[in-house]
Amino acid sequence: MNKWFGLWLVQLTWMTLCAASARAEDLVDRQNRAWQPAAQAVQMPLWPNDPPSRFPGAAKNETYGTGKKQIAGRSFTIVEHVSRPTMTVYHAQGKDTGNTIVVFPGGGYRVLAIDLEGTEVCDWLTAKGITCVLLKYRVPGSGPYWSDECNCRRIPDQPYALQDAQRALGLLRARATELGINPRKIGVLGFSAGGHLVADISNHEQRSYRPVDAADLQSSRPDFAIAVYPGHLWKKPGLTLTPSIKIAATCPPTLIIHAGDDPVDDVRHSVTYYLALQQAGIAAEMHLYAKGGHAFSVRGTSDPITHWSDLAEKWMVSIGMMASGAN
Repeated sequence: MNKWFGLWLVQLTWMTLCAASARAEDLVDRQNRAWQPAAQAVQMPLWPNDPPSRFPGAAKNETYGTGKKQIAGRSFTIVEHVSRPTMTVYHAQGKDTGNTIVVFPGGGYRVLAIDLEGTEVCDWLTAKGITCVLLKYRVPGSGPYWSDECNCRRIPDQPYALQDAQRALGLLRARATELGINPRKIGVLGFSAGGHLVADISNHEQRSYRPVDAADLQSSRPDFAIAVYPGHLWKKPGLTLTPSIKIAATCPPTLIIHAGDDPVDDVRHSVTYYLALQQAGIAAEMHLYAKGGHAFSVRGTSDPITHWSDLAEKWMVSIGMMASGAN
């Protein structure tokens, strides 16, 4: 009896610690309501009714607020407990390149850094004549994440974040005329966990859910992909790609950005993914910087990595997704 009680107690403790990894963030000014974009943006729900699969994160209502951590001398907004995912369309400013990019904010698949790796990225893109679509995907526990409390990696029963990302690309292509975008020039850009989501959607040719309407008959493959300090791609020992990502022959041209001193997502996540793409014959480009840390996004600092967005623009020109000298 003592032996089985001990095993049960260990298992219960492990489950409790793992569950704690999805705990609420310590926010300065918590708002007990769903995050909304600025008035000039067009936000729309991803799903006509409830999203596919029962999402465990739906037990709590969405909240948001300012985190205590600062990046480049400024704080940023964190969104928690998203169970009603949306996409927000920010139309291109100035000369429209015809290019659209869906942005996946990071947050460890537990929360979303909605401005740092979302709206601020859209500000950069729209100023360059690119339509930006910000995906507010389901969290927490919507993709693989690392729990510091139990020192374990957890994988959800369903790929909830991937489902939301695939749905967003299908919707954009189905509504391309209405939104004034080119359905053959839709890329994805993600940071940290969002960078993992970039790799996930780039290499999944089939829908990860049953189609719900005509939008799901559209392709969910991005036309190009940008992964910035991605995580959940490298598996020890050596440089082994995580088994959940299998490089598809249809994987689009990919740009990877990472800092060698990243204390959160080791640079080997990017190196491993790049080597796997190369081996599969996928057009891939990678830029590694000595300094930059994690979550630098598009905020300006004195480090050279600040200019990665300039490289991204040149790369989009090189693959035919932007005209030279656009904006």
